[in-house]
Amino acid sequence: MTNHVAKVIEVVGTSETSIDDAIKGAIAKASETLDNLQWFQVVETRGNIADQKVERFQVVLKIAFGLTD
Repeated sequence: MTNHVAKVIEVVGTSETSIDDAIKGAIAKASETLDNLQWFQVVETRGNIADQKVERFQVVLKIAFGLTD
């Protein structure tokens, strides 16, 4: 019988361009030190405003990765 177990971590990604870039950047950075990434969930979305314009997007992600034997 196969038992699939994953660990879930929380990371924060930022981008001056878009929410999509913030998500992709956070996943790319996590993949540099973690193997077997499986899924992500956006937990929170927020941003920074400067001079009446969006200056930065920020996302909080839960990322799961599979544990190996």
